[in-house]
Amino acid sequence: MKRKVWMLVMALAIMIVLSACGSKSQEDVVGNLKEKMEDLKGYKAKAKMTLQVGNEPQTYDIEIWHNKPNFYRVLLKNDIKEQSQMILRNKEGVYVLTPALNKSYKFQSEWPQNSSQAYLFESLVKDILLDKDATFKSTKDQYVFETKTRYQNNKMLPYQEIVFNKRNLSPKSVKVMDTDRKTLVSVQFTKVDFNAKFDKNAFDTHKNLTSSILDEIPASAKPEGTELTVKYPTAKIGDTTLLDEKEINTENGKRVVLTYTGKKSFTMIQEKAEAMQTATMVPTSIADADMVDLGFAIGTLTKGSISWTQDGVDYMIASKELTENELIEVAQSVQSEPVK
Repeated sequence: MKRKVWMLVMALAIMIVLSACGSKSQEDVVGNLKEKMEDLKGYKAKAKMTLQVGNEPQTYDIEIWHNKPNFYRVLLKNDIKEQSQMILRNKEGVYVLTPALNKSYKFQSEWPQNSSQAYLFESLVKDILLDKDATFKSTKDQYVFETKTRYQNNKMLPYQEIVFNKRNLSPKSVKVMDTDRKTLVSVQFTKVDFNAKFDKNAFDTHKNLTSSILDEIPASAKPEGTELTVKYPTAKIGDTTLLDEKEINTENGKRVVLTYTGKKSFTMIQEKAEAMQTATMVPTSIADADMVDLGFAIGTLTKGSISWTQDGVDYMIASKELTENELIEVAQSVQSEPVK
């Protein structure tokens, strides 16, 4: 009898130990992520972002630098199309740099605090902390969350799946989904360094626009070698149809104006981008405008219009009927193969 009691006590003790060593709860993991975020002084990361927009997916390389409290450097590159753009935040403000054009725009923006950012560790953690309905599961090597997003100007992407490595809580992948939970944006992290060090001028605007980044841009990426191939938006909003297409000759080449009619009428202008002289480069301040990440480029969103530069071409869509979300939707559809 004593032996049976002893064996029962031992079995209970083993069960208690195994329970204590078992998988962490959602609350435990969220707490650990919050602690990691608060303790981090800075990090560097590399990732590949794929956009499922248009006829074929497009992939971009992303290099992320973050140094507390609020210094950021995010470089987006498409090696196939030989284009790059950079978001830079330093003590002077938030800038969007286009190295191949020697252009720099300054925004009055709270980026990245004011919206979800699928490639920033602290933004992903914040999304989890703010979503009380976030779901969680633990696998052998990773933690998986599904949360709501915080995109202010893009309600078409309300959900995301975030995967962290168990070993060091580094982000592994992110899938941003539409209302039907179809993945439209995916980010795959290839490297994360939580002990990164930065040079004194790592986040300096002039240095980032004029130094080594320019050397990485091949000559074919320069606007001088860019031919204007007319593109057409594929998004169908308000039964709009193409009413008119005009080609205007300018000093910089040709400008194409597309006029769409319907319940949600709009005008789209596209023309070859003009490079600024490096010696005269001065950041252009943009008032009453929001910086919006289109995935393939950083756009400028104002009341009634959205503009961006891609492959050495400037694009602008203007409308009195389209909402901000609809302007973004139309803009994102332009990057697919041009179809009338």
